[in-house]
Amino acid sequence: MRVTQKVKKILDWYEGDNPGVKANLARILCTGKLAGTGKVVILPVDQGFEHGPARSFAPNPAAYDPHYHYQLAIDAGLNAYAAPLGMIAQGADTFAGQIPTILKVNSSNSLATNKDQAVTAGVKDALRLGCAAIGFTIYPGSEYAFAQMEELRELSLEAKDAGLATVVWSYPRGPNLDKAAETAVDICAYAAQMAALMGANIIKVKPPTAVISLDAAKKSYEKFDGSTLAKRVAHVMQSSFAGKRIVVFSGGEAKDLDGVFDEVRGLRDGGANGSIIGRNTFQRPREAALEMLSKIVDIYLTKA
Repeated sequence: MRVTQKVKKILDWYEGDNPGVKANLARILCTGKLAGTGKVVILPVDQGFEHGPARSFAPNPAAYDPHYHYQLAIDAGLNAYAAPLGMIAQGADTFAGQIPTILKVNSSNSLATNKDQAVTAGVKDALRLGCAAIGFTIYPGSEYAFAQMEELRELSLEAKDAGLATVVWSYPRGPNLDKAAETAVDICAYAAQMAALMGANIIKVKPPTAVISLDAAKKSYEKFDGSTLAKRVAHVMQSSFAGKRIVVFSGGEAKDLDGVFDEVRGLRDGGANGSIIGRNTFQRPREAALEMLSKIVDIYLTKA
C-alpha cells in the first residue's frame, strides 16, 4: 500500500487520532481504483435491516447472498464495503484482506414506528472480523438523538482506542422536520457539523437540496447561492471543519443512470470526498452495476 502525499495531507487533519486510526483511514483511502486520490466510493449494504429483504434484494436475487456484495465491491475497485454484523461475518474469512470493511454497529427497521436505532454489534466484533472502521447512525432532530449521540460517544471512544476509524451516518429526521427539511441544505450542513463535532473520521450525509428549512437560520443564508448541487455540497464540506473531514454522500433512492451520474458530477465539483452508494448498484444486474460503478469512479477521476 503506497500512501500518497494527498492521503498524508488528509491524515494530518486528524490531529487527535492515534496511529491505528490513521492506518485504517489510509487502508480505506489507498484501496481500489481511487487509491491515493483522496476520493472514495463505498458500497453500503444495510438495507436488509432498514427496508427488508425483498424490497432490497428481489430486483436482483443474487444480492441475497452476502458474498455477492463483497465480490461486487472488490471487482468494482471500491475503497470499502459497509454492512451489519451478519453480512460482514458471512464472508469475513473468504474475503479477508481483499477490501477494507466497515461494521455498521446500529440499525433500524421499517417495522418500528420510532425514529431510533438499536446497537446491534460492537467494537470486539469489528476487531474479530478484521474491520477498518465501525459505522453508526445518528438522527439529529429525533426524540432519541441525544441518547444516540451518547451511544456514539462511547462506541467511538472504544473503537479509536482499538485503532479503528469511526464512520457516522448523520441523517436528520424527527417530528419538527418534514421530508423536505431532511435534505435541506442548512439541515444537511448542520448534520455534517454535528458528526464532525462528535469526532467522526468519515461523515455520511445525503445530497442537499436548495431548501432552507430552519427558520432561525434563514437570515444567515440570505446571501447564500445554493443554485447548484456543487455549491450546496461545497457548503456542507465547509461545515465539516472547512473540508478537513472526509465526507461522502449517499446515493439515495433508485434513479436512472443519467440522474446518478449528474448527481456524482455535482458532488465532485462541490469538493465531496466521494459517494457511498448501495441500492442504485446492487439492485441492478452485476454487469450493469460494474459498468455504472466504473463510470462513477471515472467521474471522480475527472475522466467522465
